[in-house]
Amino acid sequence: MRLLIIGTLGGQLTVASKIAMDKGASVTHAASIEQGLAVLRAGRGADLLMVDVAIEIHDLVSKLEAERIHVPIVACGVTNDARAAVRAIHAGAKEYIPLPPDPDLIAAVLAAVTQDTRDMIYRDDAMAAVVKLAQQVAGSEASVLITGESGTGKEVLARFVHSRSQRAKKPFISVNCAAIPENLLESELFGHEKGAFTGALGRRIGKFEEADGGTLLLDEISEMDVRLQAKLLRAIQERVIDRVGGNKPVPVDIRIIATSNRNLAEAVRAGTFREDLMFRLNVVNLKIPPLRERPADIPELATYFIKKYSEANSLPVRPLSVEARRALNANRWPGNVRELENTLHRAVILSTGTEIGVDGILSPDGARLDASRGTGVAEQAVMAAEQVTRNLVGRTVAEVERDLILETLKHCLGNRTHAANILGISIRTLRNKLNEYSADGAPIPPPHGGGEPMRGAA
Repeated sequence: MRLLIIGTLGGQLTVASKIAMDKGASVTHAASIEQGLAVLRAGRGADLLMVDVAIEIHDLVSKLEAERIHVPIVACGVTNDARAAVRAIHAGAKEYIPLPPDPDLIAAVLAAVTQDTRDMIYRDDAMAAVVKLAQQVAGSEASVLITGESGTGKEVLARFVHSRSQRAKKPFISVNCAAIPENLLESELFGHEKGAFTGALGRRIGKFEEADGGTLLLDEISEMDVRLQAKLLRAIQERVIDRVGGNKPVPVDIRIIATSNRNLAEAVRAGTFREDLMFRLNVVNLKIPPLRERPADIPELATYFIKKYSEANSLPVRPLSVEARRALNANRWPGNVRELENTLHRAVILSTGTEIGVDGILSPDGARLDASRGTGVAEQAVMAAEQVTRNLVGRTVAEVERDLILETLKHCLGNRTHAANILGISIRTLRNKLNEYSADGAPIPPPHGGGEPMRGAA
């Protein structure tokens, strides 16, 4: 945890910094906005800014945005001045802390900002295997590629690997390659010299240098432009970077962890990702299964999120009812752990009584989760379609398509209209396919589930 304190407040912020250091934070002081910006530009970085409320926080926020420096701000003041607190929040501060500081309050703020030491929450054997491999490779210097659907917890696993590595006491720096415009990502990664481009007001240390000695997480690496990938490959191979507008290579010592929710091998075949970079990143692959494939994790994570958001909202920790637990276990969770977390956050806030009932387990649009699921027949068809597509090796596309159509039709009890809707094809296309399969001698489920499978008629 890196804390940058801006201002003096007659020594009260010094007391706050001592409390923070006692909690394990690394603290840097700056007397003014410009000194604070100089610290950030120099690559010493910060996970949190604690700022004297007398300083123009709006001006600080504007300058941080102009230089694309993203760090949360907490304002501090020596009085419980409500107007000063409101002004600070409106200017962009996340919180206001009255001084002299309360040690428990400082500790709570630091804990809310940093998640570097957060343990993995899991119980399912599928996830246990991933965590075991992560623990095995954490102590090495090998690059790690973490793959999985959006919301499965890729960044959480990356922080887990870092926290158990030999670099754990050094910075963990994360860059979301998909969130930064292509023309700015190079500067964000490698830094720039003063005047390198319009808006480069001074030398800016990039994320590679900021992570020196520690770990650099390249989140959603598959979204990086292929031209920038060549520079990234050189930086990883030679452990040197070139600042934009610079003429002197800068050595760096970092470990790379990359994440992707896409198949990089397919991206290589499509020409959007360099094969040599994929091999360089993919020394160890940690593939996180989607939440629907690790059902034992659902109640474990639910318990964790209920406790977390109950405490955050000063509410009693209520257990899940049997029906609510059943609804959670039955859901498909396309948004994975992130969706589960949001669902439980809503449930904690909206539920009343001594437990969280099924009425509090709501989808984002306010519908009951158990009511928002499909009908039994359609749900069975989707599950059957997934089962059919799991083992594709050694089979032709035509064979896979045939089995998918016939299994879906079977679980729709022969209803052509329902099957066509689930498959995303027209009823005419479905009938043509069935006639084709029938001519080849395949048994075709009769319409509406009557009688034995039919041959020769669709």
